[in-house]
Amino acid sequence: MIRRWLVLLFMAMLVPGMVQADSNLPPAALANTQLPDAKQEAEAKALMETLRCVVCQGQSIADSNAEMAGDMRALVRGKVAAGEKPDAIRAWFIERYGPWVSYKPEMSAIAAPVWIVPVVVFFIGLLLVRGRFRKRPSGKGEA
Repeated sequence: MIRRWLVLLFMAMLVPGMVQADSNLPPAALANTQLPDAKQEAEAKALMETLRCVVCQGQSIADSNAEMAGDMRALVRGKVAAGEKPDAIRAWFIERYGPWVSYKPEMSAIAAPVWIVPVVVFFIGLLLVRGRFRKRPSGKGEA
């Protein structure tokens, strides 16, 4: 009885390794190899520089050594080799991982305060500094 359970447990542990999670994913070999077409590889490299690794902090997928970044590079190269345009690939990554994945975020109503508030605070600071250092007439000349 225990042997049957052990055999079933062992077989259950083997099943995930035999099932491929996503048949549309390119082979992992594309993560660190270049595409045969130099123009496509240049497009892929340029796109990789604009996409942030979702595991690393502040590194592009081109610079990161993380396994996830390798998978993302493989996806980029696979999609470029399939003829997809860089803007469509970037849009796919943004749809899948959110706007944070792009180093070139698009302006939106949600992101607008992030860009506008610092400028407004800077100008308010300038007005406060200007008012603080404005020359005031001294009362020494009055008799």
